[in-house]
Amino acid sequence: MPTIGADAYDIQYSGPVDEIAAALAFHHGDVRATIGTLVRGIRFLQQQLAITQIGLSVGFTRGWQPSYERDATEEISHA
Repeated sequence: MPTIGADAYDIQYSGPVDEIAAALAFHHGDVRATIGTLVRGIRFLQQQLAITQIGLSVGFTRGWQPSYERDATEEISHA
């Protein structure tokens, strides 16, 4: 069972969470490992969305179709 380091513990349990700092602390400050984990997470969620799209009927979702990409006009407010 994996354990988190002291830095990650302090970030997680010391009040409001800085998600970026928490992700970096989980990977011991390794930026490439952090980005790699996030990219793999995105791919996984895209696959799950594709499977869900196959399983749901249009009537069930009332015509809604999932989008695999974010809206280009959407801004990232936490940067």
